Amino acid sequence: MRLIFQIRFSLLILSLLLVSESDVLAFQIKIETVSGSVLTEKLGVTLVHEHVMSNFGADPNRTDFYDTVKLFQQVIPYLKELKKVGVETIVDCTTSYFGRRVDLLKTISEATGINIITNTGFYGAAADKYVPEFARTASPTDLAKIWINEYEEGISGTGIKPGFIKLAFDDGIPSELDLKLFEAGILTHLATGLTIAVHTGNNLQAVKAQVDLLQKYDVDLSAWIWVHASKSTEINYLMDISSQGAWISLDGVSIDTIPIYIELLKDFKLNGLLKRVLLSHDGNGFPRGGEIRPFDAIVKLLLPALKQNGFSESEINQLVVINPKNAFTIRVR
Repeated sequence: MRLIFQIRFSLLILSLLLVSESDVLAFQIKIETVSGSVLTEKLGVTLVHEHVMSNFGADPNRTDFYDTVKLFQQVIPYLKELKKVGVETIVDCTTSYFGRRVDLLKTISEATGINIITNTGFYGAAADKYVPEFARTASPTDLAKIWINEYEEGISGTGIKPGFIKLAFDDGIPSELDLKLFEAGILTHLATGLTIAVHTGNNLQAVKAQVDLLQKYDVDLSAWIWVHASKSTEINYLMDISSQGAWISLDGVSIDTIPIYIELLKDFKLNGLLKRVLLSHDGNGFPRGGEIRPFDAIVKLLLPALKQNGFSESEINQLVVINPKNAFTIRVR
């Protein structure tokens, strides 16, 4: 518990210096990308949950390998086209042990001009297939030290720092391992200010367990993103959690789901909660070397459709520029 007390003392000092949420946002004006720190004001239109590439589904011992020639030939032109239609930043959710290669992300970012934000953390879904063996016996504090070190020193000697924490829960009753990983994520947030994005889907038991742990550590819900919340059919619960400050990630946008997302966004608008919504596709530029799973439907289809359905320019800007900036701004909450 000593680490927690040290963190809390630091937070007390910080609270004496920073008066309000808006003051904190103004004070912390940079975020980490694979090409270095950038001003949050420069993030622009941001896709908050994509995979530039991943080897999800492959054997954990093989996930770091890519055919770089094919990877670059496929992904770089695609991201250049995204840049042309207005995408400025991609939040890459491929974690370590299922394909995170920050060195390759840096090459792609510099070749395309798109900001790419990478992550720290472990992916606890997929029946824990991509959780390293040592994590099963390590304590939350020990795991947090690994992730904190990636933020402070860089990932695997590259000097590239993560911009957020990526975790995941399996379906059903949360396992002890998933809960431990999430607790480690909270400790990492308290030490670094990184936002915690958690693959959760329609698992309300997992949502409630995460909320309970955040409250236990006195961490505001605005430090947490409910990833794949668009899979939930409990609309009232989505509204309730977002009204408490949580970020609701609607990250399954595709050509086939545009009407569904328009109606869902109308509900958030009606409840005055557009400011808590994040949009993305969960696309993949190089899924195990296969064809692109697209992530262009938001800028090409959804945003024009929102205009046609009465959403103002400022509301659209809120969804794809302001909300991502606020969600990923590095600060302890």
